[in-house]
Amino acid sequence: MGELTDKLKAAGNKAAGATKEAIGRHQRDPELEAEGRAQKAKGTAQNVKGSIKGALGDEI
Repeated sequence: MGELTDKLKAAGNKAAGATKEAIGRHQRDPELEAEGRAQKAKGTAQNVKGSIKGALGDEI
């Protein structure tokens, strides 16, 4: 996977995570809220991975 693919997946995970977190908070569902935070963290990690690939090349 290339830099762009990683960054697109990251954006999707961050958006989905933020949505889950907000719904969980609104419905007072701590499990859903935590799941959303975890998915946002996964998106952040994917974004970092994409940035590294961009800096060092896609061959990592």
